[in-house]
Amino acid sequence: MTVPDRPVPHPSPLTAPFWAGCRENRLLVQRCDKCGTHVFTPQEFCRECHADALTWVESAGTGSVLTFTVVWRPQTPAFEVPYVVAVVRLDEGYEMLTNIVDAAPDAVAIGAPVRVRFTPVTEAITLPCFGIAA
Repeated sequence: MTVPDRPVPHPSPLTAPFWAGCRENRLLVQRCDKCGTHVFTPQEFCRECHADALTWVESAGTGSVLTFTVVWRPQTPAFEVPYVVAVVRLDEGYEMLTNIVDAAPDAVAIGAPVRVRFTPVTEAITLPCFGIAA
């Protein structure tokens, strides 16, 4: 039995800098030039002050688990179970939906410190996942 390919994102002109950064093992995020708010997911304007001057900057890639769930029945056989889907709050103040990797599901807890870990999926796509920080 062959396992289907894992679904991957399709970069758009707006998200291309984010995905290019991930391929280079750099977590890039937009920061508002007017109010300094970090904006994720990529947007045309700042969610805080509505300015349209956003600059791509590198994130430290550290934060903590805000919430999570353990998936035991995947939507596609391309994913091995169990796996952890989490929302992490990065130290710069923005949040990301991601996977927690290299940790047993019972090792994940709300508030646990995390650090970005890049997971190549295809030649073009590298995903920013997170591992529990020591």
